[in-house]
Amino acid sequence: VETETDSTQETVDTTQDTVAAEVSGPFEYGTSECPATDGSAEQRREFTDAHQLCIDPAKSYTATFDTTQGSFSVRLLSDRAPGTVNNFVSLARWKYFDGTQCHRVIEDFVVQCGDPTATGSGGPGYSFADELPQAGEYKIGSLAMANSGPNTNGSQFFIITGNNGASLPPSYSLFGEVVDGLDTAVKAMGALFNPDPAANGVPPAGEIVLKSVTISES
Repeated sequence: VETETDSTQETVDTTQDTVAAEVSGPFEYGTSECPATDGSAEQRREFTDAHQLCIDPAKSYTATFDTTQGSFSVRLLSDRAPGTVNNFVSLARWKYFDGTQCHRVIEDFVVQCGDPTATGSGGPGYSFADELPQAGEYKIGSLAMANSGPNTNGSQFFIITGNNGASLPPSYSLFGEVVDGLDTAVKAMGALFNPDPAANGVPPAGEIVLKSVTISES
């Protein structure tokens, strides 16, 4: 399966010979202000820079997705990808994802979300560095960042829904694992794949809207 190759789109590439680049040095955070942690922030979708360090990497974070296909929860891997989790938590607390559509579904592969424009080319206005896993670490239920090349992460992410996705090369920052709802909501989302191979999964065969993404910490 080949995915979108247009350079204007954030993509999930299935080429198997991609070699992951190692992150050099500590993660560099941005300057955008942190949202309120109590859910009171007004929705914001435009930024001029990546976020400051807004999470406590020593804490545990869970994201709960309420979608038109049901709800599921993700344990965020702040110990392994603090910069990526910081970005996701910050955007979620700004309600960035609320009301957005998952714009791509490919059978036995991934569901891709996080683009407010639902075109595959939308983002928050900045990019940030990769925090890449080792080969073989992806599995069904993994949450990872979509990108258009090294260090081009923004807001788009994907959930691995099948073995083809689990066999991806380690070129995408892995930052979460589904811990609840994998066999219900995520399965229902993955079933809405576009059957036309030429469509590259866009648009899905049915509507998938992220009604809300909420963060809890402990």
